[in-house]
Amino acid sequence: MASNFKLFLQETRDSTHMNMCGDFDGTSAHELITAIQKHAHKSNQVFIHTEDLGNIYSFGRDVFQNNLGHLKKQSSKIVFVGKHQNSFIL
Repeated sequence: MASNFKLFLQETRDSTHMNMCGDFDGTSAHELITAIQKHAHKSNQVFIHTEDLGNIYSFGRDVFQNNLGHLKKQSSKIVFVGKHQNSFIL
């Protein structure tokens, strides 16, 4: 994992907010995927905040995007917000 990557979670009654900080690489992608899988069934929506990301490495983005189809099958709606939101959407 990128040594400075952190993922902060906040759950409300209807949603989960995941705030990513630092650099996003392949291991960070797996951490995000695991968090979505673990928390998505608890919420109507999962908001993934990207504004505090630094470098987004292409390998990390590719790892995440290769799993995005599977993640979209979750009952929750995944919504990316922040200045890097387009980096995570196919």
